[in-house]
Amino acid sequence: MKTDFLVIGSGIAGLTYALKTAQHFPDKTVTVITKTKSDETNTKYAQGGIAGVMNVDADSFSKHIDDTLIAGDGLCNHHIVDIVVKEGVDRINELIQWGANFDREPDGDYKLGKEGGHSEHRILHHKDVTGKEMERTLLEAIKKCPNIHLISHCFVLDLITQHHLGYLVTKSTPDIECYGVYVLNLQTNQIQKIVSRITMLASGGNGQVYRTTTNPTIATGDGVAMVYRAKGRIENMEFIQFHPTALYEPAIQGHSFLITEAVRGDGGILRNQKGEAFMEKYDERKDLAPRDIVARAIDHEMKINGTEFVYLDCRHMDADKFREHFPNIHQKCLSIGIDFSKDMIPVAPAAHYSCGGVKTDEWGHTSIRHLFASGECASTGLHGANRLASNSLLEAMVFAHRSYQASIREIDNIGFREDVPDWNAAGTTAPKEMILITQSLKELKLLMSDYVGIVRNNERLSRANRRLDLLHEETEQLYHHTEVSPQLCELRNMITVAYLIVKSAELRKESRGLHFNTDFPHRNQLLQNTIL
Repeated sequence: MKTDFLVIGSGIAGLTYALKTAQHFPDKTVTVITKTKSDETNTKYAQGGIAGVMNVDADSFSKHIDDTLIAGDGLCNHHIVDIVVKEGVDRINELIQWGANFDREPDGDYKLGKEGGHSEHRILHHKDVTGKEMERTLLEAIKKCPNIHLISHCFVLDLITQHHLGYLVTKSTPDIECYGVYVLNLQTNQIQKIVSRITMLASGGNGQVYRTTTNPTIATGDGVAMVYRAKGRIENMEFIQFHPTALYEPAIQGHSFLITEAVRGDGGILRNQKGEAFMEKYDERKDLAPRDIVARAIDHEMKINGTEFVYLDCRHMDADKFREHFPNIHQKCLSIGIDFSKDMIPVAPAAHYSCGGVKTDEWGHTSIRHLFASGECASTGLHGANRLASNSLLEAMVFAHRSYQASIREIDNIGFREDVPDWNAAGTTAPKEMILITQSLKELKLLMSDYVGIVRNNERLSRANRRLDLLHEETEQLYHHTEVSPQLCELRNMITVAYLIVKSAELRKESRGLHFNTDFPHRNQLLQNTIL
């Protein structure tokens, strides 16, 4: 199969890029592939909203820039922050023109929320399902473009580079090129090659490497792992953001229900098991401190009190407004017997967002030619050591647009590679026991949660590394001798991502942002990015 533009992933980054390229080039083909349903993405589960300077009377670009830089703890790329904040408003207005419905006040102005780390009210939202509304808008727009082919249930195995043509490719190879991908069609169980002129990687996050995460089951870090195998540059993988307030359900592991930060923005108060409001002990901003501070505070309270959760108290809030603004959260809590107006909501931190990823420049280029990256799988320089709440959807749209602009300039100088070989599955057999995969996955999630969580130390990281070495060795042996399956490939990708997180954490001899190492509790002024 040949396509001019290949998009891996159907979240806000991938769909924005696909829509823009298809509209600009009606005579060229744009193919979007996703490994499950087209709307099953991290975008869909984004509750809080999208940050933008929409009220210029009370807010300003400089305030949004400062808030982002403060949250990023000295590692943000100032130039990139400037670009995203200033160009982001145009991208939001564009989405509104495509049909996105954000909540409005009775007078027609947008309802603007406030979240941790923000100095002003600037979060646009659609109740507590903002990401779902944005996803709906883009999918509706995509349907109107006849040159976009959306293929679901298609699992990407590897990026095709010179390596597959028989050339030696290393990290120091200066001109690595992407010619497309090998995919496993989950409906036919056949491995196919898709050759493209330009590829956009928008494959999402990697929260599933942890035992508890707000991410859906598809968030297995496939894009980052593929680029690393292709010898592309990865950076800052140690900065995994744990959302402070995921709903605590003791019987549930894997995908946790998110209690958006906007609840605290509207007045929700964190309390420990004794009913004490504890955030004032940790930060003068109390419950609206940046996420890294709030997550560590909750983690500390749980450890000193020997509990598995704390409480989010919403009993004092206006009940009618809560139900209007957070209907999804209200219904979920009721389903497990919690009435927010009478009961406090049990919450605990859960893996939520990866601030690092595939290193890109200001136009979305990766270190591999003809390969762009946008969204959570990319490391643009915006987030630094800690993402400011509701900046992720903004970043995805801005860099999808910038990658589209760069693609316009470059597409005419890129041809199809005609000599790409078929996938070689010689010597492989059907797996004998699935438990070899499922048990390794359990071990991986357990070791990452226990050793590489919110608080780390050298001994824990060393143990994690040794266990990952064994998991890697066993899984690679399985991969090379059995037929590929999504379960095996996801495990392989997650082991790679886990290794990158641990290796980056070992390289960072300091505590900064989302990375807190008790053996290096202070910040190192000289240490910048960790690039692998």
